[in-house]
Amino acid sequence: MPSKPRKSARKKKTKLSSRAQILLGAGVSLFVLFALVIPVSAMQFENHNNFCASCHTEGEWTFYNRSTASSAVDLASLHDIKGQARCIDCHTGPGIIGRYGGLMAGSTDLISYFSGHYPQPAALEEPYPDANCLKCHQNISAKQDMNNHFHVFMFQWQAKDPVNAAHCVDCHASHDTTNDAGIMFINQEKTVQVCQKCHSTFGQGE
Repeated sequence: MPSKPRKSARKKKTKLSSRAQILLGAGVSLFVLFALVIPVSAMQFENHNNFCASCHTEGEWTFYNRSTASSAVDLASLHDIKGQARCIDCHTGPGIIGRYGGLMAGSTDLISYFSGHYPQPAALEEPYPDANCLKCHQNISAKQDMNNHFHVFMFQWQAKDPVNAAHCVDCHASHDTTNDAGIMFINQEKTVQVCQKCHSTFGQGE
């Protein structure tokens, strides 16, 4: 008689173990789904500019149409026409962490879009970081000569005065059609102002 309760206890323990295994398997399956399968699938969609433009209506749709033209009218369309970069290449940070960060931001945008609560026209919520440009232009300051001094000194300026120093997009505005195609879509007047500000910071006059 004493052995029967022990046998029943063993069976109960086995049932609990099986339930735990089912829960663990379900948890692992959900993790794989939400951490790997869905993000990887979403990344495949994000590789296409028209997918990005389908939710981001304006000005992204305008920017996308520029990229399909035969000739570039701004710096972003120049990159696309030359096959150098897509929307997602510029609008995510470096590495897999940067890409996942862009994916999370895209998820938020998607929710806003389908809920009907999204800004029109679309707004850039955070300053565009230099790191996004440096993914492709990491050697921009390698050439140490007068013709490239503005790129070399920009990073020194940022180290000296991180609050007021210029960043890549202060001279290289991606979607501005008033820039000069002859000098790689730079707005000379605005860029000269940045130059003067840097020279003043380093005590080199105007």
